[in-house]
Amino acid sequence: MLGKLATLAALACLAGPAAAQEVRGLFQTAPNDDGNVGHVEFYDCGGLTCGKLVRSFNAGGTPIESPNVGRNIVWDMQDEGGGKFGKGKIWDPGADKTYRSKMVLEGDQLKVSGCIGPICRANTWVRVR
Repeated sequence: MLGKLATLAALACLAGPAAAQEVRGLFQTAPNDDGNVGHVEFYDCGGLTCGKLVRSFNAGGTPIESPNVGRNIVWDMQDEGGGKFGKGKIWDPGADKTYRSKMVLEGDQLKVSGCIGPICRANTWVRVR
């Protein structure tokens, strides 16, 4: 159920040091096929950017349990400047697959994309206030 969220995250591209500071914080993933969403907290991990799943919610907004809470689903994103991040990885818990990923931060929206071979997916996550 949260796998689709991670897949969407896999489609991400990371940005430069200033943008890395901007991406810090909490973002809500796009809904998966079941309508579930997750909250991913981005933080510095050794000079790179990582994102950990901290909460999961069903389509109605009720918190749900997930064995993936506390796990990184985004890691090793390199700040490329201008709100762009790249050369990272994203994990889709539902499919148990890891994708090349990049992200672009535009205001409070984080455009996340990821690819395995020629197959890519993308979606938009929103900053949680």
